[in-house]
Amino acid sequence: MCDGHHGHHHHHDGAAATGKGIRIAITGKGGVGKTTLAGMLARAFAAEGRRVLAIDADPDANLASALGVPAEAGARLTPISKMKELARERTGAGEGEGSLFRLNPTVSDLPERYGVEHEGVRLLQMGTVEQGGSGCVCPEHTLVKRLMKHLLLERDDVVIMDMEAGIEHLGRGTAESVDALVIVVEPGQRSMQTARQITALAGDIGIGNVFLVGSKIRDDADCRFISAAMPPASLLGFISLSDEIRAADRDGASPFDCDGKARSEALAIKDALTVEIGGRGSCRSASPR
Repeated sequence: MCDGHHGHHHHHDGAAATGKGIRIAITGKGGVGKTTLAGMLARAFAAEGRRVLAIDADPDANLASALGVPAEAGARLTPISKMKELARERTGAGEGEGSLFRLNPTVSDLPERYGVEHEGVRLLQMGTVEQGGSGCVCPEHTLVKRLMKHLLLERDDVVIMDMEAGIEHLGRGTAESVDALVIVVEPGQRSMQTARQITALAGDIGIGNVFLVGSKIRDDADCRFISAAMPPASLLGFISLSDEIRAADRDGASPFDCDGKARSEALAIKDALTVEIGGRGSCRSASPR
């Protein structure tokens, strides 16, 4: 199989050594293996003893099974966006006159209260907020936005967000705090087209570090296709198309638990990402406290 490391030197420094939070958003069009990668990356960071918070921000939520969360535990997850009562209580909506409510509700306890823990990863489901119109600021929407901001700006964990194909969840104000946007692509023109659109969008909202992971790779030709279509500097590695991943998916297990190729590919991508984030430096770590 082909190797996704274009001369990266694997010295463990940067983000891993400082213990600062790392924020990684993972995107790509449906069916490319985005959630599989998100789950394996979360597990890979947890395996080295990091505190990991995995955020399922894809409406077609199935990060739980990619993390290997047992079905009965996964069934207990309620998307934050569906918690009308909680949203009303936290924003103070409906307490008296007009529709004044707190735009800055307390959210720091939510991951602990509403997340599910598995193998060192805490999973939180965002769900989607049905927008009534661009002007709609309902309590649920406020709660989700505030929680996203908290997760991206105020936590020291490794935060891994599995997002829908767009990057709508990343509003201005939170986007620049993402250390890496990882776009998962498969070898095909449509997937690369999506990747180029997402890259352009990311630049517009201030995300500097955009990386690619090639997924569903069958052979060297697939690797070459992806490497040629995008600048090689942005390529973190490849995940092979494998029966192992298919079987894990079928069983609701994480491929990370089958001690095979998928696991070592995920660990290599985690290492490449750690080096990239550490090497590019983050202006946040230098900011005066």
